Amino acid sequence: MRIDKFLKVSRILKRRSVANEACGGGRVSVNGKEVKPSYNLKVGDVVEVRFGGGAVKFRVKLLKETVRKEEAETLYEIVE
Repeated sequence: MRIDKFLKVSRILKRRSVANEACGGGRVSVNGKEVKPSYNLKVGDVVEVRFGGGAVKFRVKLLKETVRKEEAETLYEIVE
């Protein structure tokens, strides 16, 4: 699954266009490397998203095309 779609489906970022801009702007890294929006994410990858005020670091647990709002947090676990 593409990183921009995962960020939207998991509800870490609100819209896919925002996820696209974050990846294009160098604010998203996977396993320590900055990635483009088309990066293919795998289970076990550690993703870091840097916001204006801080950062979120998480490990991918599941990849699903669609999930309900209540189940979104099952796709990842926060690291640190």
